[in-house]
Amino acid sequence: MNFRKVISFLCVLTLIFSITACTDDGDKDKKTRNSNAKVNTPRNETLFMSGLQWGPPANFNLLSGNPAWPIAQGRELIYETLFMYNQLDGKLEPLLAKSYEWKDDYTIIIKMNPDAHFNDGKKLTSEDVVYTYELGKKYKDQLNWSNHWNYLDSITTIDDETVEMKVNKENYNRLTVTDTLQNTCILPKHIWTKIEEKHNYDLEKIRKEFNKDPVASGPYKIHYYDDTRIIVKRDDNYWGQKLFGKLPAPKYIGHIIYKSNDIGNTALKNGDVDLSQNFIPQVWKYIEKNNVKTFLKDSPYYLPGVIPSLFINTHNKNALEVFEVRKALAMSINYEKIGEIAMSGYTDKIKPSLALNVETEMKYLDESKIKDLQWSYDVEGAKKLLDKIGAKPGKDGIRILDGKRLGPYNIECPYGWTDWNASIQIVIESAKKIGIELKESFPESPVWMNNKQTGKFDILMDSPGGSLQPSQPIYRANQIMYSVGVPKIGETAYFNWGRFKDEKADELIIAFGKEKDEEKKKEIYTELNQIYLKNIPTIPLMYRPWWFYTVSEEVWKNFPVESDGSNIPPQNCMEGAGVKALYQIEPAK
Repeated sequence: MNFRKVISFLCVLTLIFSITACTDDGDKDKKTRNSNAKVNTPRNETLFMSGLQWGPPANFNLLSGNPAWPIAQGRELIYETLFMYNQLDGKLEPLLAKSYEWKDDYTIIIKMNPDAHFNDGKKLTSEDVVYTYELGKKYKDQLNWSNHWNYLDSITTIDDETVEMKVNKENYNRLTVTDTLQNTCILPKHIWTKIEEKHNYDLEKIRKEFNKDPVASGPYKIHYYDDTRIIVKRDDNYWGQKLFGKLPAPKYIGHIIYKSNDIGNTALKNGDVDLSQNFIPQVWKYIEKNNVKTFLKDSPYYLPGVIPSLFINTHNKNALEVFEVRKALAMSINYEKIGEIAMSGYTDKIKPSLALNVETEMKYLDESKIKDLQWSYDVEGAKKLLDKIGAKPGKDGIRILDGKRLGPYNIECPYGWTDWNASIQIVIESAKKIGIELKESFPESPVWMNNKQTGKFDILMDSPGGSLQPSQPIYRANQIMYSVGVPKIGETAYFNWGRFKDEKADELIIAFGKEKDEEKKKEIYTELNQIYLKNIPTIPLMYRPWWFYTVSEEVWKNFPVESDGSNIPPQNCMEGAGVKALYQIEPAK
């Protein structure tokens, strides 16, 4: 009997042996990491979460375009950023870097934290920062941080602990450059130069590197993974002990891979999940009957953060390129029903624009100048609009325009995202009433991601600007409308999934980033919204939390909540300043 079988046998015999055999450091840990055996970590040392990983891990490669949790949506657990963004106050907090300063309008100086090092013991320096940024330039338009170079002119080392960035004077955008400080995960140069050389600098081959044991600077390491879970284990030599004053409380963090929100929600109710990013219908019932909390004590329970929208592909020559068809579709949608049924009331009434309905964004928008361009739920008005352009109902009620039937158009989002799935069902019902046929498509998350990035869709649901950062709201406009550096359909894009193109919109997005005067920023942003509403590249459906952040305190307690004095945001204990929650929680028993 080989060693691996012995481990599995012992795991079956006794829980004590299973914990000992499957969680020890060294050879045992490595040999069981991606075997078919289940690793049983001590429950009182393990924080379990759900809702961010929807299929087996494809890889842990940051360059792959679609890495598994926690490389994706867990950025401070493995690969860290220079600063942490705090959703509550909009500030950047030190992490790998201590400080940054604008030396002049075109130069930013970053001072590194001298304590930072990778989990192989090698010091993290300014060279690693420069190398990481330069990768985006080397593999132009092919990495999710390649677009940084639309706004950067250069990045250089001054010394081991100092980085200098020069902003592109012709494409000047201080906000976007500042964003890069909190959304760029720093890679170890000494590891990835070897990987590049090994694959002869062929990015497609580099992307196939599974990277099962990432060398990184974060507080956790990959410990185990299979088709049902991913588990990371605390690095007790983590450099951040000096920054945070101690190690994170959980020795292990496990992400359980559930196929739907419903399954994950049952696990939360039973105390098998401690931190949920799953959508939970009527969360107040969980709060009343279970030891469950949300960041806000009362309705709407969660902080709004994103605008899930329908991206419309206007390049398929199927009548969706006609503005009136898109506007009629937008007018047909019962937004109130989406809010009540699909979102359980976790959203305000939708007001079509690029802005999230919060003061920090709405202050840049003159609503009086876009009012006549906005639409509302109006079935009869939508029908009249289609009548006006000659789109006549066929025998089955579906309209025909210039010989093109208005459907069926696939409308897709990942399977198991129940709030989005329900929203799409309502959109389908709404569209049918005006003679547009939509057909649901709920693929697995990796398929949806590929379709999104390559533009292989008719209508696709996504959250543009789907992250929290200082440059909102212009970042969302960038994600929807900015065309510079966006590859053609069939190639991988990291923003502007619908391949919208308008030269004036490009100019305005850049102008907003350059402008310092707040009133002029408002003029620019309002004009940008006018272009958006005159073209409708996306249809906003709701205001949704970026993080649902629902916690069970059966096993762990003292999760951050509103007004607890901690200023720790509900960024799911792993994104930006939300990672500080791991140092505040403690075992419940």
